[in-house]
Amino acid sequence: MYLTMRTVWLLAVGAVPVFLLPRPATALAWMALVVLLVGVDVVAAPSPRGLRATREVARAVRLGETTTETLTLTNTTGRTMSTLVRDAWPPSAGASGERSALVIPAGQRRRTHIALTPTRRGDRMADLVTVRVRGPLGLAGRQASLTVPARLRVLPRFASRRHLPSRLARLREMDGRSAVMVHGAGTEFDSLREYVVGDDVRSIDWRSTARRGEVVVRTWRPERDRRVLILVDTGRMAAARLDDAPRLDAQIEAMLLMAALASRAGDRVDAVALDVETRTQVRGVSGAALLGALADAFAPLEPALVETNWTLVATTVEAALSQRAFVVVLTGLDASGTSAAMLRTLATLARQHTVVVASATDPGLERLRSQHDDAENVYIAAAAERDLVELDAISARLRRAGVEVVEAAPGALAPALADTYLALKAAGRL
Repeated sequence: MYLTMRTVWLLAVGAVPVFLLPRPATALAWMALVVLLVGVDVVAAPSPRGLRATREVARAVRLGETTTETLTLTNTTGRTMSTLVRDAWPPSAGASGERSALVIPAGQRRRTHIALTPTRRGDRMADLVTVRVRGPLGLAGRQASLTVPARLRVLPRFASRRHLPSRLARLREMDGRSAVMVHGAGTEFDSLREYVVGDDVRSIDWRSTARRGEVVVRTWRPERDRRVLILVDTGRMAAARLDDAPRLDAQIEAMLLMAALASRAGDRVDAVALDVETRTQVRGVSGAALLGALADAFAPLEPALVETNWTLVATTVEAALSQRAFVVVLTGLDASGTSAAMLRTLATLARQHTVVVASATDPGLERLRSQHDDAENVYIAAAAERDLVELDAISARLRRAGVEVVEAAPGALAPALADTYLALKAAGRL
């Protein structure tokens, strides 16, 4: 049951008879009359349980985009219902227009539409549909909450998609589809062409030169169909908030751009998310379906407040790869003692594979380091400076072990990792 403002105004009108006959019995009689009318209105109101509700919503939407949910209410009773409907979603679903007034004749249905603009990645679950049916007097009515399950999967934003065309243009140059050719160990022979000033003399094909009577050189293109394994750390370091989002969001963004570029390069891409256990993985998907599969699988992931098991990382790589491959580890570098296990594991992997560690840095450290307004800020700046020095030391140790290290702000991590991939391909290290 619920009361409307009409009930409040009706009680207020009771001040007139009480003023004219200022006796307790007058007030009690008026209140009894109002209660009686409210009771009659509630009894006369149709039951909201006679409504059948269904929700229709898109299976998935990209973060920041808007989709529309349709709520359909069917009146299965023999009476017209005057309703007030609240279609509830969690705040992160970004629902607008949750409340609507509908008059539903007997045996008919009405629809209401709600715009959803999610503000967080992951699965957004719909809440209850609350329906109020007003009585004929408009003083009160009946209320019920209906369970109507619905789920909206919010995919990663993938804002770094804008960097893909420029990286693909560089890839086409390396791949021999433009005038620029590369050469070096680990590349495949592409074709022969006439020597021009500036070509490496080591690429001259002397047999073909003698046969043709002019100097010709070999051109090369990067090997295709190489294995690329992307490991996304979902442990406690992924939970650190960088500006207004967790580090995991920057890691997923970098993974998507890396996968899109490597796939277009003809490489086979697998991705695994793990901490103390494997959270999700995408294997054996290629072509246009790869990005969709990655976005769908990684969208509901949330960081776990646990220390990442680097032994699990090593066994995952060993089980997935039987020959030399390109391994990308998206994690956060940590100045604490827990980095020792990471250093040992990555150094071991670097002896068998080409390993890149990509880490989103905390812009807040740079801001803290630059503040020297008072004594307190000086101490804070010194602590931030020490953290940055220790992180630089960890990066140096990784590089000495043969691991490529990519560090960038959250928004710049994806293109920085893509550039590293292209540089390694151009150098013939993939």
